[in-house]
Amino acid sequence: MYAIIKTGGKQYTVAVGDKVKVETLPGDVGSQIKLVEVLAVKNDEGLKLGNPTIPGAFVTATVLSEGRHEKVRIFKFRRRKHSMKSAGHRQNYTELKIDEISA
Repeated sequence: MYAIIKTGGKQYTVAVGDKVKVETLPGDVGSQIKLVEVLAVKNDEGLKLGNPTIPGAFVTATVLSEGRHEKVRIFKFRRRKHSMKSAGHRQNYTELKIDEISA
């Protein structure tokens, strides 16, 4: 059984027991979060699609940690102009452990 959820403007395929890093969500480490934007659920009976979401479906997850991804280097260079620009970016994330999928 798996589900496709939407959070932080991105879509993730999750199953019970999976660990997934998503965009920062409010909540303390160890607390439970209920994700209600479930786009699809695949179980023994078949695939159930939402339009755009499945009403009444949710995914329960536990917050494992919060952190920052590796640094992404940004480098811009203009040839023959003696112009260079360098920057970096680290995106925040929340790591979740999927506990339950309810359709």
